[in-house]
Amino acid sequence: MTQEQFQDQWTAVDSYLTDQLAPADEALNAALAASDAAGLPPIQVTPNQGKLLSLLAQMQDARTILEIGTLGGYSTIWLARALPENGRLISLEYNPVHAEVARANLARAGLDKIAEVRTGAALQTLPKLATEPGAGTFDLVFIDADKQNNPSYVEWALKLSRPGSVIIVDNAIRGGTVVDADSTDPAIVGTRQMYELLAREPRLDATAVQTVGAKGYDGFLLARVVA
Repeated sequence: MTQEQFQDQWTAVDSYLTDQLAPADEALNAALAASDAAGLPPIQVTPNQGKLLSLLAQMQDARTILEIGTLGGYSTIWLARALPENGRLISLEYNPVHAEVARANLARAGLDKIAEVRTGAALQTLPKLATEPGAGTFDLVFIDADKQNNPSYVEWALKLSRPGSVIIVDNAIRGGTVVDADSTDPAIVGTRQMYELLAREPRLDATAVQTVGAKGYDGFLLARVVA
């Protein structure tokens, strides 16, 4: 099969899995439509990936979630729906236009009392978050932002977590280019530095999974805080 044929098959399988296990609803469809209308890049997680995030949050019995990288709030909706009524989700988004779209999408989904979107560079927002009175720790952290800063995001996720917290990093395979030690692409360099950090960090136990689907060849990293 050609690469194009493989991609067609992966996309068809994603569609089948979504229809069977993660069907869309009005709020999710509206979030995608609003993001598209606002000109946001179509790089949000797929529906079955969103369902995976929701299931992981429920398995974790998460009460507090931190998301780094909001885009239009599609993944935020999946995560926020996994929280109890008194749960709390904070999502950090650099682009103010993206943040406004996400806030509107969350409000439409009835989740604006649980999920809050904060605007600004995450590496400036995270230190402020850490010093807030009663900030506490997060049960689950989902990282899906600029890849060159992934090592710093993981370090902050660890600071804002507790033993037992789960950290998920999206786009951790980069179409297989993560193995290119000579790459000067900041996203690949940052991703490799993240793996090096995880390999030497005794407080994190991690693995990564390669995936194929509608968004092509990539994967995600899953880590648990052990100490």
